[in-house]
Amino acid sequence: MLVEPEIHWNTGNAGRTCLAAGARLHLVEPLGFSLDDREVRRAGLDYWPRVQLRVWPSWEALERRLPELGEPFFFSAEAPRGLWSVRYPERLVLVFGRESAGLPLGLRKRYQDRLLAIPMADPALRALNLSSAVAIVLYEVLRQREAAVLPAPAVAAGGSGSGSGSGSGSDAAVRDREVELERAGERKAGDAGDAAD
Repeated sequence: MLVEPEIHWNTGNAGRTCLAAGARLHLVEPLGFSLDDREVRRAGLDYWPRVQLRVWPSWEALERRLPELGEPFFFSAEAPRGLWSVRYPERLVLVFGRESAGLPLGLRKRYQDRLLAIPMADPALRALNLSSAVAIVLYEVLRQREAAVLPAPAVAAGGSGSGSGSGSGSDAAVRDREVELERAGERKAGDAGDAAD
């Protein structure tokens, strides 16, 4: 969900990402462009007509229906928690603000317990590009869903998983390493912005 997006090609790119991920794109007016602009179609390529799109006349009109759409999560560079700190439910709405100012202050205050950030190593970086942020968060949701359906790794009789010939021990090691890296990223995001070695 993009609240008052301003730049046509960000919306076109976000639509293409939603199509790739099997998600619906919601836009909240006012928009800073017309959906008939050729730049929107150019960014969405020939896929744009296939994007599942819903346009809302205002946040107030949408907010009344939000519980029907799913559990909302709001993204802001000012959020105290990172996107990796949440296990996303099956039905959810990912809410992003406009390019120049992000989500309106009123929304950030009202939904502060649902506010999440994408960790960034450079403390002077204000924000990521909107369509990049959409892709990062949406694919984290898909990653979690995929991880939830993966079978548990088989462990050889010796308990180490090695020597089974199936490679499942190495798969478990890779998943363990991913978890370690995710936790390290969360710790790093909480630091005062120390540069990595």
